[in-house]
Amino acid sequence: MKITTVFFDLDGTLLLMNEDDFVQIYFKELAKKVIPMGYDKDLFVPSVWQGTKAMVKNDGTKTNEEAFWEAFSAIHNKDCSADIPVFDEFYRNEFQKAKAICKFDENSKNLVDGVKKLGLRTVLATNPIFPSVATKARMTWAGLDDSDFEYVSTYENSHYAKPNLEYYKEICEKINVSPEECIMIGNNVDEDMISEKLGMKVFLCTEFLINNHKAISEIFRKAVLQTHLNI
Repeated sequence: MKITTVFFDLDGTLLLMNEDDFVQIYFKELAKKVIPMGYDKDLFVPSVWQGTKAMVKNDGTKTNEEAFWEAFSAIHNKDCSADIPVFDEFYRNEFQKAKAICKFDENSKNLVDGVKKLGLRTVLATNPIFPSVATKARMTWAGLDDSDFEYVSTYENSHYAKPNLEYYKEICEKINVSPEECIMIGNNVDEDMISEKLGMKVFLCTEFLINNHKAISEIFRKAVLQTHLNI
């Protein structure tokens, strides 16, 4: 079947970054912003991790946004969703410090523009575990914006997350394409290349290749340690 639509991953694909370095600075700055509001220092990073796991395990009965805040709030025994404006403020401000560890490459914008000039549809299929404000920030770091894509996945508009195949199915249904007419471009073997099981073509980017099955809990363990060293 003829390819009509190109799915792009963001982190490590269009936005060149080392995931470990990104997570370290992200949690350091987020903790500095939020913990002084009364959050338990020992529970904060684990609670974000629980919220992230809830999104990854989401079965489609709620949005990822709802899944995150339910799990995050359960750790703190209160409804933390009232603090969403503070988190959004963080993404508009302190989160920008993470840009320093990202490598800007004008070829990312050139690639997306080239695909569109071919008459193909474009989707930003970044794992929807961030709110739109954070996704838009990372897009700008890569020299991109909403106008470059027909659809951008965020935690507000998604009911699944990578590597769940339902994540890819949901996008295909929303933009009315079949998986067989799509190609997924990404750097993560487990999360991006799995789309091939639906019939998608795939292209693996190797500069920031993720293919070692490293437990993400190890990344968060480092984040917990970093939080205790810097708060």
